[in-house]
Amino acid sequence: MRVATSTIIGIRSFAAAAMVFRELQRGGQGLSGPRAWLVDLDGTLYHATPVKLAMALELLVGGLRVAPLLRRFRAEHERLRPGGGGAGDDPYARQLGSAALALGVESATLHGVVEEWMIERPGKWLRLARRRGLLAELARFRAAGGKTALVSDYPARRKLAALGAAALFDAVVAAGEPGGPRALKPSPEGYLAAATLLGVAPAECLVIGDREDADGEAARRGGMAFRRVSGL
Repeated sequence: MRVATSTIIGIRSFAAAAMVFRELQRGGQGLSGPRAWLVDLDGTLYHATPVKLAMALELLVGGLRVAPLLRRFRAEHERLRPGGGGAGDDPYARQLGSAALALGVESATLHGVVEEWMIERPGKWLRLARRRGLLAELARFRAAGGKTALVSDYPARRKLAALGAAALFDAVVAAGEPGGPRALKPSPEGYLAAATLLGVAPAECLVIGDREDADGEAARRGGMAFRRVSGL
């Protein structure tokens, strides 16, 4: 008996669609490789150098008075990082408090400066500097049934919105936001919390970040694989 070619193609298409549907129902258990990608934000989802240059020009034109405050705030982050920044509360709040104390200013004053110059103003540059290849990879991974989370030592949701990438993540674990980690990288706390939220074992997670000493070390301590992104 002869079977029409169109019928055969239709049967094959239906079978392929059924396989994809079953894979999505399993939550990506059939993926080759990690079931979840846990991704850093700053310097990972976007090219940091052009954003830093743009913001340096903005500071030069209209922000010289706040430059010392921002330098101290960033320095405090690196000072707190080796030990994870302590434990017990929000590391972003600790960073603000200790930097404000060293500068002799109110914590609320420093917080306003940081919000404006490190979160709000850079937003217009982030989308222009985004790593389009990595964002496309994330979209394909999720389409295949993979799970994704964003893990950051700084508030992240407004930057994700500026990047146009919020829909690429199933969960966000960010310092300075509800549910954020209580310790900075290289503590694995943020990545482990993200894995728990996704319902994926650490051994089945891949951490993607731009810093070997922060993201890479956190991944190793958490029993996860690590992939470093680089280039500007």
